[in-house]
Amino acid sequence: MTRIPEKDRDIIEQAMYLPMLLTILERDRIIIDKAGFKLKEPYLQLEETIKAVQRDLKETRNAMRKGQMKVEQFARDEDFTMFLFIYKGFEEQHNYFNPRIRNKVQELMEYYFSLGR
Repeated sequence: MTRIPEKDRDIIEQAMYLPMLLTILERDRIIIDKAGFKLKEPYLQLEETIKAVQRDLKETRNAMRKGQMKVEQFARDEDFTMFLFIYKGFEEQHNYFNPRIRNKVQELMEYYFSLGR
């Protein structure tokens, strides 16, 4: 059983997922830059998406600091990734199924892309 309230757990999970999303978007931006598309305008939305994710990540990190929360990835295998949640001095270990992480990051990506429309 977790001691972390749902609202704070959501913040901690954002601190897990947003850096992953940012890494993916930045890698994609590099690929787009190297691809030499004739019409780059549609891909400029990616820059705005990256900026939105960066803003939200900054807000999340501020909330983490204010709430005395930290999250650290400390183990990974092909099926699961284990995170250590530190909440107001208490430590909890949480296992996340890797496909669940991928799906959540994909959901976030779709959400951020929909903001630009």
